[in-house]
Amino acid sequence: MSDIRFDGKVAIVTGAGGGLGRCHALELARRGAKVVINDLGGAMDGTGGNSAAAEAVVAEIKAMGGEAIANGASVTDDAGVAGLIKQTMDQWGRIDILIANAGILRDKSFSKMEIADFDAVMGVHLMGTVKPVKAAWEIMKAQNYGRIVVTTSSTGLYGNFGQANYGAAKLSLVGFMNTMKIEGMKNNIRVNAISPVAATRMTAGIGIPESLLDLLKPELVTPGVIYLVSDDAPTGTILTAGAGVFAVAAIYETDGVCLKDGGITAEEVRDNWAKITDPAGQEHYEQGGAQTAKFMRKLNGG
Repeated sequence: MSDIRFDGKVAIVTGAGGGLGRCHALELARRGAKVVINDLGGAMDGTGGNSAAAEAVVAEIKAMGGEAIANGASVTDDAGVAGLIKQTMDQWGRIDILIANAGILRDKSFSKMEIADFDAVMGVHLMGTVKPVKAAWEIMKAQNYGRIVVTTSSTGLYGNFGQANYGAAKLSLVGFMNTMKIEGMKNNIRVNAISPVAATRMTAGIGIPESLLDLLKPELVTPGVIYLVSDDAPTGTILTAGAGVFAVAAIYETDGVCLKDGGITAEEVRDNWAKITDPAGQEHYEQGGAQTAKFMRKLNGG
């Protein structure tokens, strides 16, 4: 099969001044894409900012013969996001790929976490994905082409101590993806999620042993992202990736049980818990209406 190429395509990568975003941007450029390097250049808690990191990645891309421009807007700022899209369109006239990678951390146990810590993390991860996608959406629809990757996390999928804000934000992006994949289908816009495990600035404080750092290089996640923004990409998929291991995560629902004949009480739920949780016949639904159809089938004795 032929190599995956992005000649003539324009990509925006948020949070691309370092770590995963930088690796995604460099590989896109190597494969022919024109790349917008968006990075606020702030601290890991979202404070501060400068353009040095974004400009450094642009210099790397230009040194390899590629095309790139820097943008220092915050993905949470409406005017900044509008400027990001305008800068891209003024420069290259189209937007084919958007990789929403920007993120911050404010880790604390829930008892010690302030609401401001929750608001800040939700703002960057959720709304900092929604706002660029919203700003680029009509452009992609008019082109009848778009590839979007949101960045989720094992913390959102499965939980992690001290990251209630981060986990809530990251799982919310799966819900966002699940609807956007449906709304984008008729215009060839494919929306997927990457759940990376990589040693980056964001993981520096969690005690990853030195022996694992090389195994968890962000460069080993990027191949999965490159596929997810290619012409042949799937849509609505959560791709987990780390250390060269790739897998798919999905939400499944058990077949369950209809209690209409036995009396719909809490006691009936308790007494039928084994049947309710039985994984036999469980399904992954492509949209919410499929669950409703299952309920109707169960009501009719199916």
